[in-house]
Amino acid sequence: MAGLIKSAGGRPRPRLLHIGFGGFARAHTLAVIQAMNENMPPQCPAWGVRVARLHSSIRQLDALEKAGGCYSLVEADHRGAFARRVECILDTIHPLRDGPDALPEAIADPRLSTVTLTVTEKGYALSAEGLNLDAPEVQEDLNRSTWQSLPALLVEGLARRREVNAGGLTLISCDNLSENGRLLSRSVRDFARARGDASLVHWITENVAFPSSMVDRITPALDDAGRALIVKLTGTDDPNGIVTEPYLQWVIEDSFAGPRPPLDLGGAQFVTDIRPFEAMKLRMLNASHTMLAHLGSLAGLTTIDACMAEPLLARAAARLMRIEAAPTLPPLPGIDLDAYAGALLTRFANPRLRHACVQIASDTSQKLPQRLLAPISWHLDNGSVWPLMALAIAGWMAWARGQDEMGRTLPLNDPLAKRIRKAASGPDGDAHVAAMLEIEEIFSSRMAKDPRFFDPIRSAYRSLRERGVRGALADISPVEGRNST
Repeated sequence: MAGLIKSAGGRPRPRLLHIGFGGFARAHTLAVIQAMNENMPPQCPAWGVRVARLHSSIRQLDALEKAGGCYSLVEADHRGAFARRVECILDTIHPLRDGPDALPEAIADPRLSTVTLTVTEKGYALSAEGLNLDAPEVQEDLNRSTWQSLPALLVEGLARRREVNAGGLTLISCDNLSENGRLLSRSVRDFARARGDASLVHWITENVAFPSSMVDRITPALDDAGRALIVKLTGTDDPNGIVTEPYLQWVIEDSFAGPRPPLDLGGAQFVTDIRPFEAMKLRMLNASHTMLAHLGSLAGLTTIDACMAEPLLARAAARLMRIEAAPTLPPLPGIDLDAYAGALLTRFANPRLRHACVQIASDTSQKLPQRLLAPISWHLDNGSVWPLMALAIAGWMAWARGQDEMGRTLPLNDPLAKRIRKAASGPDGDAHVAAMLEIEEIFSSRMAKDPRFFDPIRSAYRSLRERGVRGALADISPVEGRNST
């Protein structure tokens, strides 16, 4: 078994901390750090990583410790599969195993330069106005001086870092959110204010950087076929192994407090403005993924590659990207959007990934504003049509009824599940569309009541319920779906 990368000075120092050690972190963030260390000049010390989970299983972390911080990463597509070892992890942290002070103390470690995070949208505990002070975990942390939520944990760690004069720190969100650094900054600063520590808020403003980042690597949840592939390639049943695609992208705002890890040596890209790259991914990749996941599941398909094997769905994904999404994007010098769409379609059709529609369809309430509502607003302002985006939202509304076209149950895994189930408990048809559009956490009242928005959604939902997924897609002709760029 390969050991940790050694530098001229021996064991790497813990210069990086990753919070939220799940499948995507293993396939993306840690893979970039591993490649960065491998490409570092021999005289430069490697960057060691500590990895942590807040609430999820301890078992995988224990298995990782037993394996010496190493795990297998398999990159697979229609051309074949290749296994490599990730060995940049120094140790693991879990509050339930190591105590509540372990993570704040890790953040306060003066050797630490950068914290990366993959905690999903829910982890930031944000509402439209900022930190959701009514969230039970936030209330608990404020009332009892605990740090169970992410913002409380980060603020406690930063407070301890200030106390020991450990210097500035960079916190990088790797979650699939538009301007995620600004969201992370708001979550942290709002909690510090709620703690009543104005001097800490000032210290964070002066000493902590929150660069936004855009991440991309399709990483399905590991299934039996993936485990079998890892065993075939490595000879080991690795509990922390992961199967992903060869493609990887990580674009990071070049705004750091203190030493900047040379992540570009591992394939990351530093830019001055992240927003055009975010918009491109959210509106072309993520919006079409959301459409395929919901419509495909309603039609009885379980994976994205199975959706892409259906000509109607494959053409719909291509048209959504090229005709409905691409014209809404800001200028992207040097980027060929048509070629980008072609690459996405090839990635979606990758038969080795078997990316589950159910996995992509989770937490959709948190994803609709960035992926679909933002480009739809552009269309409303420009008087252009968006039938596939309407059908994607209608597909989510049909999913909320709880059954596919064959009567099989569709699970609802969403932070607004209770609110969605209530809206979906009434009559079907136009009344259901109206009830879903009244979920103010997703749709503004102005948009929901705008007939230019309501009518296309209602029409798409009617078509979906009357004609089924394939019939509704067949009703959208190439001419009807075409917009000028």
